[in-house]
Amino acid sequence: MFELRVRTSITAKLNAEAHPSSKYIYTATLLVRNILFVDMENKQIIFKGYIDRAPQITDMELKITNISTSELVETMEDGAVMVKNLYLSCDPYMRGRMRDFHASYIPPFRPDSVMEGFGVSRVLHSKNEVFKCGDVVTGMTGWEEYSVIHNTAQLRKIEQDPDSGNDPIPLSYYVGLLGMPGFTAYAGFYEVCSPKTGDSVYVSAASGAVGQLVGQLAKLHGCYVVGSAGTSHKVDLLKNKLGYDDAFNYKTEPDLNAALRRYFPGGIDIYFENVGGPMLDAVLLNMAIHGRIAVCGMVSQHGMSSWQGIHNLQTLIAKRVRMQGFLQSDYLHLFPRFLEDVAAYYMQGKIVYIENMNEGLESAPAAFVALFSGGNVGKQIVCVATE
Repeated sequence: MFELRVRTSITAKLNAEAHPSSKYIYTATLLVRNILFVDMENKQIIFKGYIDRAPQITDMELKITNISTSELVETMEDGAVMVKNLYLSCDPYMRGRMRDFHASYIPPFRPDSVMEGFGVSRVLHSKNEVFKCGDVVTGMTGWEEYSVIHNTAQLRKIEQDPDSGNDPIPLSYYVGLLGMPGFTAYAGFYEVCSPKTGDSVYVSAASGAVGQLVGQLAKLHGCYVVGSAGTSHKVDLLKNKLGYDDAFNYKTEPDLNAALRRYFPGGIDIYFENVGGPMLDAVLLNMAIHGRIAVCGMVSQHGMSSWQGIHNLQTLIAKRVRMQGFLQSDYLHLFPRFLEDVAAYYMQGKIVYIENMNEGLESAPAAFVALFSGGNVGKQIVCVATE
């Protein structure tokens, strides 16, 4: 088991009555002066091997290893940190890392090794001048209870301001609303879509981690926004919680082309593409002149060994449509502005964010697989520990 002895200097204030949505609020510094590590168990999610189909729970396995933290600390390279993982993010791009394909923007997972993804973690030991013991950080980490992170270049310390008079932003939001999915929505909408007030905007997979924020940003920009999703419950959330002007269940529409004509009689100015396949073909027939398509993802193609082709690309010429793929990493220079803008929107109550929280590392394989069957509502997150 894991034993942690800490001598601390803590000034803390518990204000549960004033902030009922928070379990606790620390309004001071945490100084960790002495930590004694002994042997402990570390649960891990292991990637078993490459696939050419939709992910299944059996493609991953839970493994429990015994590790000596004192030995880990002694062998840590300069610049590395040891962390306790609190939240892990399930994201569709991870499916691409399960293929034996090495020409992508991110390398594949290694078979029989711990999976990795974005997470929120607490620093337990640091050989890095930027991060100290007790810091909460977000970035790439292992799908396990405890990780040693060597590549800390994109690791970011989470700074919260509990003295602002508002509830602090939930830590899990830093892998969702204020993490990679949120920034994908922000960069894709403002930089790729080039929105104008009054634009007609369509978002597919609109209740997901990215889509739910795209729609809300578009509404704040003065656009008319319609989204699609795969259940009546998700459609209700789009219209009554996320502020979409309208929404529809694509699974109950016998003719997607006719459905889009119904919602966009004047054409679609902006399409935020998350699904691909027949939906993209129908959208191409309904784009307005000089429309813009931001290609964020194509989740409908993740379960296919050979991808479907698109049949209506000729409309790009006649209607002078710009269709552009992008990665959020292309726009990292905008990340500070994104954090400031979206955090302010959230604190002001101008946007909301829906999470699908899964408890325990054991739930991670099923949580990940649910992304590709429509089983999640909102951002799919695994809670590994609550501290």
